[in-house]
Amino acid sequence: MRPLSFLISTSLLVLAAGASAQTQPYPRPDTAPLTSVTVTAPERPVRLRPDEVRQIAGTYDMANGWRLEVRGRPEFIDATIDTEKPMRLKAVSKNKFVSGDGNVIMEFNQRTGDDMKLSYVPDPSKPSMVSIPAQKARR
Repeated sequence: MRPLSFLISTSLLVLAAGASAQTQPYPRPDTAPLTSVTVTAPERPVRLRPDEVRQIAGTYDMANGWRLEVRGRPEFIDATIDTEKPMRLKAVSKNKFVSGDGNVIMEFNQRTGDDMKLSYVPDPSKPSMVSIPAQKARR
């Protein structure tokens, strides 16, 4: 009888660990698996002009209370949410940036020129995407 109770308690611990891993409050940095190989035709690199980089760089107040800091370069941005690790997103157009694994997308200048939409996949094993609007913080 003792092995059965040990087996039940162990399985409950495994279930609890899995449940906590599925409730990530922030989008995870690029988590592309390193063991897979994807072959694609080379894309034409997108480079932003310095004035375009300045327009999107800065601090954004997100609708859910997060604070996003964006630092830009001509070919990518580094985005930091609150105190999390920065995420690097590659420019795919002058207003759209995507993480290497495709799970995080930031689209700038949606309506007003000072707004942004962050979309991310909270759990890569499930087909869902969360979108959060943001507005550039006033200085």
